[in-house]
Amino acid sequence: MVPSQNIKLVSFGIPEKGLLDKIAKSVMKAFNRSVTVKEARLELGQYFDGQRRQYNADQLIQMVEDHYASEQHKTIGLFQIDLFIPILTYIFGQAYLNGQTAVASSYRLGNERYGILKNTNQLSDRFAKEVIHELGHAFGLVHCHTPYCVMQASTYVEDIDLKKADFCAKCKALLKNKNS
Repeated sequence: MVPSQNIKLVSFGIPEKGLLDKIAKSVMKAFNRSVTVKEARLELGQYFDGQRRQYNADQLIQMVEDHYASEQHKTIGLFQIDLFIPILTYIFGQAYLNGQTAVASSYRLGNERYGILKNTNQLSDRFAKEVIHELGHAFGLVHCHTPYCVMQASTYVEDIDLKKADFCAKCKALLKNKNS
């Protein structure tokens, strides 16, 4: 890996500029790297599974890899669609471990999805944590068992709420060693 590798966020239909700005700032703080934001358009129909009524994250991450990734950046595609992989009912995001690419979606991160009042601050906090988590995988980190570490696995939004938007000391050290 290139030690000076930066991070690129590619937004596919995230209309809220404030949300993208907050995610970029959180990612920059967590990784201490330059972050760029790019907006892109994509016809999503080919990634939709009609039986599941969801979008195939395996296919989307490969599309991001093929069209937006580079050796100079870790690249994450940001979506507002319901993602799945064949072995799970849904996912918040996915990454190629120690690779160049990841994807994340805000679709299941909003309170209104669960019959609770909308909270844009909570949504942006959750989405930032998920983006940092998936980028952590792209930088080679695996799931962590340290309480509150952003690299803890998250099955439910409540799991995301318990985490911080930062790495524990152990994961920070691993990240530093992988990048030196």
